[in-house]
Amino acid sequence: MADIHIEEFYKDTAIALVQLYSAFPRRTNLFVEDIAGPDEPDEFGLHSKRHMACFGALLWLEEEGLLRYVDTIRQEALDQAVLTQKAFVRLSTPASAELLENLEVLTPGDTDGLPESVRQDLSTHIHLIRNALRNGSSATISRVMQGVFFSGTFVTSADH
Repeated sequence: MADIHIEEFYKDTAIALVQLYSAFPRRTNLFVEDIAGPDEPDEFGLHSKRHMACFGALLWLEEEGLLRYVDTIRQEALDQAVLTQKAFVRLSTPASAELLENLEVLTPGDTDGLPESVRQDLSTHIHLIRNALRNGSSATISRVMQGVFFSGTFVTSADH
């Protein structure tokens, strides 16, 4: 079992990526409260550790080249955020057979009779993330996000 802050990190990044993918290619504001839940700053105006961890996860996504944004709105949100090309491609591509087997999300009977394009769509990383969030299992969300972040590598034009 992972540390709780790591499970929260995976959930926060999953929610943020789904929000950005749903808005793509439009820029949108990513509010920490929409991802991590409401937060009341303390008497000194400081946010909770949970709020700051979520804000840190959003900044990490940018540092790792998965999103861009114009500015921060205090420690409340990222202003005009959008997925990078490499994040969009990664989320849109089918997950590895190994990840699909590990998650046991698609059994052979689930896709019988479906067109190939639909079968491919059901195996994309974004579809897996959405299903994991709907399922609500921290373990499943963690496994899916590990697959997104760590299986294979992002391919960029600089790699060629």
